[in-house]
Amino acid sequence: MVSVLQPARAMIDPLDGLGAAVESRRWVWPLIALSLCVSFSAAAFALRWDATVPVTRQLQMQGELQNTTEQELAQQIVTAERVKLVSGVAKGLFVMPLMVLLLAAVLKGAGWLFGTPARFEKCFAVAAIAMLPIALYHLVFGFSALRQSALTEMQVDTLVPSSLALAFPKVGPTAHRVLGALDFFNLWSVAMLGLGFAAASGMRRARALLLSLVLYAMYVGLVVIGLPGMMGGPK
Repeated sequence: MVSVLQPARAMIDPLDGLGAAVESRRWVWPLIALSLCVSFSAAAFALRWDATVPVTRQLQMQGELQNTTEQELAQQIVTAERVKLVSGVAKGLFVMPLMVLLLAAVLKGAGWLFGTPARFEKCFAVAAIAMLPIALYHLVFGFSALRQSALTEMQVDTLVPSSLALAFPKVGPTAHRVLGALDFFNLWSVAMLGLGFAAASGMRRARALLLSLVLYAMYVGLVVIGLPGMMGGPK
């Protein structure tokens, strides 16, 4: 029970609760919660997702829509929805633990770089516990998705209105992605990451918080802005 309550307390009282959870290396339940919540969120969305529009649009772009029968179109829609379900669940079960592992490695490297080394087990605990707000977001998103009769890709950002992107709907795609990164749950996670790393490494809290903000800004620049631009996405 302590292994569950300590990470939960860290979310509510990060200034005092994070240190105890990190020292005790409470990473198992946070990691399980993250994987299950992300899988649940993806499965809930896939069960309500209507793939008709994206599948039809893809066939139009490939010039194959006119040669596709209604039966073939229906089969492709069902296949797309099943792929969405499987890939979403796989993301929760396999990708998220790998992301926590990568984040722990980054924290370990940052501690070495700034002369405040921390044991890898503590870095892993920090990474897992800091992702709990993300798990909470996906839990809320999953229940919100199940309440809908049908969903489209455009509704993903509006189910849980927690970012600044909804306040500025008329900005360009790049600005929209940046505003979407200014999300309550993401910033909550970033703050917990900084405070947790301070507890694990002995770095001053203000410096650790600044480090976590810089790491998040680098992530936004590379993944949220850079990758879509490299793939030819709208700017």
